[in-house]
Amino acid sequence: MSDFIVSARKYRPATFASVVGQQSITSTLKNAIERGQLAHAYLFCGPRGVGKTTCARIFAKAINCLHPHGAEACNECESCRAFNEGRSLNIHELDAASNNSVDDIRSLIDQVRILPQVGHYSVFIIDEVHMLSQQAFNAFLKTLEEPPKHAIFILATTEKHKILPTILSRCQVYDFNRIRVEDAVGYLKHIADSEGVSYDEESLNLIAQKADGGMRDALSMFDKAVSFCDARLDYKEVAKTLNVLDYDTYFTMTDRLLEGDYVQALVLFDEVLSKGFSGQTFMAGLNEHMRDLLLAKGPAVSLIELTGTLLERYRSQAGRCDTQFLFGAINILTEADGRIKQSSNRRLLVELGLMKIASLGKKKNDGDPFVEDYPLPDLPDNIIPAAGGAQGASAAKAAGGVVPAASPDVTAAVSAPVPQQRSSAGQQLSGSAESAGPAAEAGAVQRTAVVRPRHSAVSGLSIASLMGSAAAAGTAAQEEAELPKAEAEVTADPESESKIERHRDEIVRGILDERPRFVVAFESMRVSGNTITVEVPSSTLCEEILRSKTEILLFVARTAGITGPLDLQVRVNEQVKASRPIKLEDRIRYMTEKNAALLELKKALDMEYE
Repeated sequence: MSDFIVSARKYRPATFASVVGQQSITSTLKNAIERGQLAHAYLFCGPRGVGKTTCARIFAKAINCLHPHGAEACNECESCRAFNEGRSLNIHELDAASNNSVDDIRSLIDQVRILPQVGHYSVFIIDEVHMLSQQAFNAFLKTLEEPPKHAIFILATTEKHKILPTILSRCQVYDFNRIRVEDAVGYLKHIADSEGVSYDEESLNLIAQKADGGMRDALSMFDKAVSFCDARLDYKEVAKTLNVLDYDTYFTMTDRLLEGDYVQALVLFDEVLSKGFSGQTFMAGLNEHMRDLLLAKGPAVSLIELTGTLLERYRSQAGRCDTQFLFGAINILTEADGRIKQSSNRRLLVELGLMKIASLGKKKNDGDPFVEDYPLPDLPDNIIPAAGGAQGASAAKAAGGVVPAASPDVTAAVSAPVPQQRSSAGQQLSGSAESAGPAAEAGAVQRTAVVRPRHSAVSGLSIASLMGSAAAAGTAAQEEAELPKAEAEVTADPESESKIERHRDEIVRGILDERPRFVVAFESMRVSGNTITVEVPSSTLCEEILRSKTEILLFVARTAGITGPLDLQVRVNEQVKASRPIKLEDRIRYMTEKNAALLELKKALDMEYE
């Protein structure tokens, strides 16, 4: 039989000084022991494998030591020897996962009454205490609050939120932290040196990161890697053993994307898939790699949980990466990660993301400025919505754009600003070639795009098709008109109100064909000057109408022949609901008034209303 003992047990800390990554907690416990300020109950909580039970045992051993060295046990007295040999009668460990009933707690309470045989205290360590039943917790409350002077309880749990508040209030609570990668790597080096195992620092970094803050997990992976690599840890072999993608894959992929070589990037991604890794795993790892590169460019490098040569490698590659390239890559990968679970073709989604990132790298190499992608507004390319009236025209002019027009004399202004679409050279796409010529007066001049309608009639045209035809017509035939720079560049049509009232039925029919949900608002719209006011029964419908504000105003201007700016105001009024039938009898009356034949159909088929 082999005498092999796993590293997690063989190198379990036996003193406060050897506990890894919990200096604040061990210092507090040592000070309490030295001053004799011991509580009757402690709660140790935190992730798995961070030293909760280990600290409880060290604490129990130290307070019972007959000849302590400060706050550390001497390991020579009878109490320490009994503890080390596993025969101590003063320290009791209970697994609450398998002893979670009221009878188990009653048995524990009976043991509490027994005085310690050697030492000063009887210590009861209850592991996974959150597994106790509700009745067991209640039976434990009184004893936990007022135990005998010789009894000390140490509760340990990974799920603090499951502990009753009445239990928490009776304990001193210690929250254990995840063990940092640097601390884990340092302890792994100590164990590797003790065991005569050769290693490279990247291997230990990989093990520590894979352990995700748990020292016990790190030691288990270390044993597994040593078994596979035969006492010589090699980075690539360790990555293969732990079934994780090595750092080289991400460094190489980043180099390909920086070069704009999307073909080689896709080939490398195919190699990753052939090794059995999923696209989501690769994308998450690449996203984290980009994040680390971004942090390595500035003073936030301390946030990267890496050490030694690997950290220097990150700094070297970060120096070749533009900050905007990294921001763009992280944005693309994060967006794709949120969509990959719902995607029917996950591989294509990842490949599309890699091609987008490669395009950012190509722009960097070609010297083009980085351009943030904005969704295109539902407007012709040569139109920028203005704020309405003279101010709207001025705002459009300041943005370098043009005021939207619906007819040779029509200019429809909208109050919501829209992001501008820009070319790779950073210039605004106007959708037309501006002719060079002298300005009417000093300073910039306002260009007005004139869109000639293809059809004189509005019937049969949806709002969406109207927008499309306006864009096509605007590209084919534009006329430039230079306007004065005065505030009265765009004046309101004095007949706006009367024109809208004359064409009210046409406007309502057009909206009904394309956006039936909006009809409840526009059937009762009020017009005052060039302002249309509608009332809606809910804020949701209000937001929908405001999102379509541009299309609606262009449609109204086109239909009514408005020759000036328009504005749309939407108000929420819950009383609007009363104008539509809600109850069954009201709906029946409403339907029969529209079509009396429904009553005859009901009688003929012997139907009932539901």
